[in-house]
Amino acid sequence: MIIITNLTIKQMVITDEKKIDELLNRSTVEVNIKKDLEKKLLSGKKLRVKFGIDPTGSDLHLGHTVPLRKLAEFQKLGHHVILLFGTFTGKIGDPTGKDALRKPLTDEEIEKNMETYLVQAGKILDMKNVEIVKNGDWLAPLNFTDILQLASSFTASQMMQRDMFKRRVEEGKDINLVEFFYPLMQGYDSVPIKADVEIGGTDQLFNLMAGRKIQEHFSMPAQNIITVPILEGLDGHEKMSKSLNNYVGVLDSASDIFGKLMSIPDDLMQKYFDLLTSFSSEEISEILNQHPRDAKIFLAKTITKELTSENEANEAEENFKKIFSERKKDAIPSDISTIQCEAGKFSILEIAIISKLFSSNSEARRKVLEGAFKINAEKYDDIKKEFSLEAGNEYIFQFGKRNFVKAIIS
Repeated sequence: MIIITNLTIKQMVITDEKKIDELLNRSTVEVNIKKDLEKKLLSGKKLRVKFGIDPTGSDLHLGHTVPLRKLAEFQKLGHHVILLFGTFTGKIGDPTGKDALRKPLTDEEIEKNMETYLVQAGKILDMKNVEIVKNGDWLAPLNFTDILQLASSFTASQMMQRDMFKRRVEEGKDINLVEFFYPLMQGYDSVPIKADVEIGGTDQLFNLMAGRKIQEHFSMPAQNIITVPILEGLDGHEKMSKSLNNYVGVLDSASDIFGKLMSIPDDLMQKYFDLLTSFSSEEISEILNQHPRDAKIFLAKTITKELTSENEANEAEENFKKIFSERKKDAIPSDISTIQCEAGKFSILEIAIISKLFSSNSEARRKVLEGAFKINAEKYDDIKKEFSLEAGNEYIFQFGKRNFVKAIIS
């Protein structure tokens, strides 16, 4: 087995209970087996923590960084982090979420993608303290006897428990037998690596659990599993994906990262703060108590700074504010009417009614739900969401493209 390693730093394992609790509970969906892993973390043993990537594309987006950030948490506690590249499995393709077998990649395509992944992973991980391995180094040499032994660890009925296989059978679509081998291969990766922990998205749970089963088949201790949430894209609904064009790329320019993040729905900010920053829950609550636009600017700047630089993040913020101000100035008529409002926290529906832009309360309700109501050029379509009108401030309420009113808060 050939292992490429960049390990240069020896670090003591940290057993701080508060940090371990945050590791196991923040930004996790399931920890299998939680009590067992907690005991190992508190023992001071240096754990071997695995995260696998099939280099099937050249770019990562923020959704891909969620498991990398969990990996970084283990790294900061002094554990042995292993970044595994599926140089063999990448040629086959994971059937997870797919309705058909993916087109295999060439060795050249995989190596090129792997190089760019390493650069992007370095935005999140300390690459000087990461072990880098390729599963082609142990999967390619397996002979047919080895493969039969591996296959004996699972039954066909167990494989058919996968949701995507069930669905394809129900829809009368074919399942290539090669696809049955993907979880076997991903699971087997944990054997030569001797993984104590494996991290992945919730869509990878079957493959991750296969690692436990196969390790036990080879008389090894079963690894613990941590699954992390799937990050919704900029639309706030679908999984972040390049194909849906709702993504923020790790290698995007600072202005693109900042601008894209400023477009996310307000109700997605909590999740983005939780999954994409290291702020404590108390700090996040304090930030989110600000005006939504200010909180979003803080989020956008934080992530932009991490992926680019402080100077680029500052410049992106200044450019965005300039463009936003010019756009708002150009869009708002100079002769709009003015109303006086009392300071306080109101629902969006109450503010829409206060604005007197609508002929009735029912119309206000309907138009807000349709996304036709804005406060300071930002759309609000949740009638129950609360918004603070602060004394001494002015707000522009807008309905459609031509109906405006300026609210002076006392």
